[in-house]
Amino acid sequence: MTNWIKGRQGRGFSLIVASALSTQSGAAVGSFAFGTLGPLGVVAIRQMAAALVLCAIARPKLRSFSGAQWRAVALLAFFFAVMNAALYTAIDRVGLGTAVTIEFLGPLAVAAWSSRRGRDYVGVGLAMLGVVMLIQPSPTTDFVGIGVALVAAVCWAGYILTNREVGRLVEGVQGTAAATILSSLGMLPVLVAIIWQVQPPPEAYVFACVAGLLATAIPYAFDLVVLRHVSPLIFGVGMSLHPLFGGIIGLLLLNQQLPLVSWGGILLVVLSNGLTLTGARSAAGAAPRLRFRRGRRRPLR
Repeated sequence: MTNWIKGRQGRGFSLIVASALSTQSGAAVGSFAFGTLGPLGVVAIRQMAAALVLCAIARPKLRSFSGAQWRAVALLAFFFAVMNAALYTAIDRVGLGTAVTIEFLGPLAVAAWSSRRGRDYVGVGLAMLGVVMLIQPSPTTDFVGIGVALVAAVCWAGYILTNREVGRLVEGVQGTAAATILSSLGMLPVLVAIIWQVQPPPEAYVFACVAGLLATAIPYAFDLVVLRHVSPLIFGVGMSLHPLFGGIIGLLLLNQQLPLVSWGGILLVVLSNGLTLTGARSAAGAAPRLRFRRGRRRPLR
């Protein structure tokens, strides 16, 4: 039995790593369309892909949602859309590795705030030092890009907390699916305006669709398995690898070269996330478990 559990945890960790690689590869491929569709156009297509995937999985019963449920879902949709729009805009300005690393300050803040363990304060200090090493502030630093990445971090923190509340109010992942529908509808006018003005070439749509597949469909499919079968410790360690993968994929696919001191900063942020994203009371431990039981949704409390 022990060997079976260890094997299940190992397979789960492999899926988390594959999900992280897929997510960051999708962001890199999506950046190939930035020149025509722009970051917002790519995000709009990605949101639509997310809506299609989650609706096929969850089949949300939208007509049965109460007013309180819709308010929570609408707030989640807001964080979802702004988080991705800010992240992709930051990727366009400061590069994949830098943007993803700064964005991960959001889960770090949630973990430190929710558990207040001693090591969380150490993690926050390491993360702050790592970000300074990463961006190396100077007169030529793109502070707008850094600021947009921080907006993505704040929205990710809001997304985690709001998703937890939506999970309490709505059965399974129906709330998340409904939020993706709202966010994609909100982004639709932006996409229409971009297509009307720019008329992107066909390959731009291909890149955006591939980004939606790699950064949305595959990670969601993997998460359906992972979140039900791995411990918060394994999930947290796997999640902490995202900034590192962002830097590596940015180098390999986008030729975004970082100085050695910046790599040191990324590793410090990865270490800080590894410290704070592990444990039952961390952001990883608070990740909503996915349930697909049939029946009535949970009553409001």
